[in-house]
This record gives sequence, C-alpha cells and structure tokens, in this order.
Amino acid sequence: MATFISTIKFTDQGMKTVGETTRRVAAIKTAAKKLGVKISNVYWTVGSYDGVLIFEAPDDPAAATFLLQLGSHGNVRTTTNRAFTAAEMEELLPKSSEGGVG
Repeated sequence: MATFISTIKFTDQGMKTVGETTRRVAAIKTAAKKLGVKISNVYWTVGSYDGVLIFEAPDDPAAATFLLQLGSHGNVRTTTNRAFTAAEMEELLPKSSEGGVG
C-alpha cells in the first residue's frame, strides 16, 4: 500500500460547522474503508494548516477517489503528497542513478 500525507485547510463551510469535525472524520474513515483506503492518523493543527491526514491506499486511483469524495463535501481543501518509507527509498535510489533524465 502506498502512503499519502494530506495537509488540510477548512473552507468557510467547514469552519461554520467545525464542531462536527471529529464526527466527520469518523464518517470519512468508514467511506475510506469501502475504497480500500486505510486512514492511519488524523491530526488537527495550528499554523498554516488546520490538519494533517495520513492514509494508505492500494493505488493512485483509490487515493484520488478518496480525496475527491473528501473534497466533495465542501468542508476542507487538501494538498496531498506521496510519502516513501526508508525501505521504499532504498529501492528507488539505485534506479535514480541509472540516468535517462536530464
């Protein structure tokens, strides 16, 4: 499974109903599971972002579908990055020195 890290910002709508944010996460976890997506952690933060969501998906289409469903409710906007473990990087690094780019 691939790991993804999403930073979250509440929309105006999301801020108006911020009192429901923990209940929304519970519903999101249920929806994610139906797509084969596993939410590892959710953190509410202060600063540039309102939260961080860490999840695993079997592939990019499942991750994209999950994020589209999340955004379609209108409460948050996300910026998402694919994350790699040390073991995954160990597999990628030799390939990066094979050339072919640049």
